[in-house]
Amino acid sequence: VSDASGCSMITLLHTGAAKFPQNLLSRSRQAVSPLFPAGVLKQFSSIVSRKLASHGFGASMAAMSSFPPQRYHYFLVLDFEATCDKPQIHPQEIIEFPILKLNGRTMEIESTFHMYVQPVVHPQLTPFCTELTGIIQGMVDGQPSLQQVLERVDEWMAKEGLLDPSVKSIFVTCGDWDLKVMLPGQCQYLGLPVADYFKQWINLKKAYSFAMGSWPKNGLLDMNKGLNLQHIGRPHSGIDDCKNIANIMKTLAHRGFIFKQTSKPF
Repeated sequence: VSDASGCSMITLLHTGAAKFPQNLLSRSRQAVSPLFPAGVLKQFSSIVSRKLASHGFGASMAAMSSFPPQRYHYFLVLDFEATCDKPQIHPQEIIEFPILKLNGRTMEIESTFHMYVQPVVHPQLTPFCTELTGIIQGMVDGQPSLQQVLERVDEWMAKEGLLDPSVKSIFVTCGDWDLKVMLPGQCQYLGLPVADYFKQWINLKKAYSFAMGSWPKNGLLDMNKGLNLQHIGRPHSGIDDCKNIANIMKTLAHRGFIFKQTSKPF
């Protein structure tokens, strides 16, 4: 196919395909489809794909084209760390409160909320707690109370557009403990309300077992191993655990898994 100057359109595409912006590929196909036979368009797609692959774009384009739509606009990855000892102390109190806002279309992290929380019932961290979580006394001393942190979470949710009724979002945790036991238990002890957005979530362990056919007994370590992923950071760091959860979710999504709520209504 030649234009008025006699230049071959296929030749032009062949020489320029590697420079063709990825986000314009589908738009360009739509624009030229009424002008050229289907065979020419097929050759166009093949040439562009080969050229992009030669420049390292092939795998990412394939992943994008096969990426299934999720049911939520955003996933809010959460993983608490709390006061602890052996034998266990009561009540446990949240001392690290991290949330990652994960885009449901790209599965990339868009925003982070991360605060440490000062415990009030057992204000002194135990050596066991510090060894397990990596959180030292100076990281929680003088920090906001849980009530103040929850207020800031709500402000962050509003700022990120997550309180808009038209925006579908859901929390994701590694297990049910964070939002079924820890947060409602401490809120009840302190006489604090639990926001409705904390009352539904996805248990990543259940999602992983649905996707992979096996239960991850050792949580994130087993899921990373099962997906051939490197563990990020240190175990039992709340923010690092959130990053691992997000990485596992992204990997499962690119394999075609669609995440669904696993918690039962309160």
